Amino acid sequence: MKINILLPYKERFDQNQASSVSITVRNNLLHSKYLNQIKIFGQNVENPLFKNNFVGLKYSILSFKSKNKFLAYEMSKMISNDTEKKQLIEIHNRPYLIDEISKYNKLPISLFFHNDPQTMKGSKSVKDRKKIIEKCVAIFCVSEFIKKKFLEGINKYTKKIHVLYNGVEREVTNFPKKKKEVLFVGRLVPEKGVHLYVETVKSLVNKYPEWSFGLIGSFRLGANENRNLYSDKIVENFKNIGPQAQFYGFKDQVFVAEKMKNASIIVIPSIWEEPFGLVAAEAMSNGICIVASKVGGIPEIIQDNGILISDINYEKLLANIDNLIENDFMRHNYQRKAWDNFKFSSSISSARLDNFRKIIYSNWFR
Repeated sequence: MKINILLPYKERFDQNQASSVSITVRNNLLHSKYLNQIKIFGQNVENPLFKNNFVGLKYSILSFKSKNKFLAYEMSKMISNDTEKKQLIEIHNRPYLIDEISKYNKLPISLFFHNDPQTMKGSKSVKDRKKIIEKCVAIFCVSEFIKKKFLEGINKYTKKIHVLYNGVEREVTNFPKKKKEVLFVGRLVPEKGVHLYVETVKSLVNKYPEWSFGLIGSFRLGANENRNLYSDKIVENFKNIGPQAQFYGFKDQVFVAEKMKNASIIVIPSIWEEPFGLVAAEAMSNGICIVASKVGGIPEIIQDNGILISDINYEKLLANIDNLIENDFMRHNYQRKAWDNFKFSSSISSARLDNFRKIIYSNWFR
């Protein structure tokens, strides 16, 4: 059996620039029993993760295709030329490519949704999603929230749709020692609510001079050079707070993991419906006290192991962080709950995915 994974063109399967989809694929590969049988197709990068498994493709305008269709075509061509005909195809976050790939190969296709299907080309309408059910052998959603979005308007029961939570690596074996630090990790865009975090930090620094407040992220994950007026203003306002406010920009997973290990509180103030909440799962693996918006798939991750705020705003966020800094017992209690109840291990996610692959292969090629 060979497994072909197609990433969105915008994803960089790179050691220093990987964002959420690439990180999830990498985490699953770390534990997959099919590692030697897997190829990942994506745009060419300098330092690919899993170099022996990655096929980096350089886009050419002479192909007369969009960048994602170019990737799909090149992958399909390689599969067609392969002597091994029993292969699986896994598409991440690009539902409209199902038809494109089906033109060239009559192989089982699985589709992975990392975002709301109703906002994506190829799955916006009920008709689109019914077509996906017909053409795919499996549809994987990163949360129950995303699954419900996919099934909205569809009454027909199907066994093809599964929730496969993103897995993360727990890098530490013992509960880590915590510093007096609050963190925000994520893209510097309005929907992530980073402006709420910056305004809250402004109100807390003078009251808690022994605490530091970190901001990790950039306008577009994977790079620091991409900016816009919103992100520039966020960074300017944060730096102007003073030495307690530390802006780090975009950092790789090693740096982020180290900061999460040491931080006491992490803030996830999203004002849009997060599909999953990878930062929340990573925070739990490091035993951080979590303060987050009660939106999208985030409540599925945190449950009662952190503080969830409905209809988040500056006043609510400030009150909750202030209370946690003041109340050592409450803060430590949430840290322990996050640590003890962490269940989003990438080894578990990878094993579940491998089991699905085995079933799909057996059913299709029997």
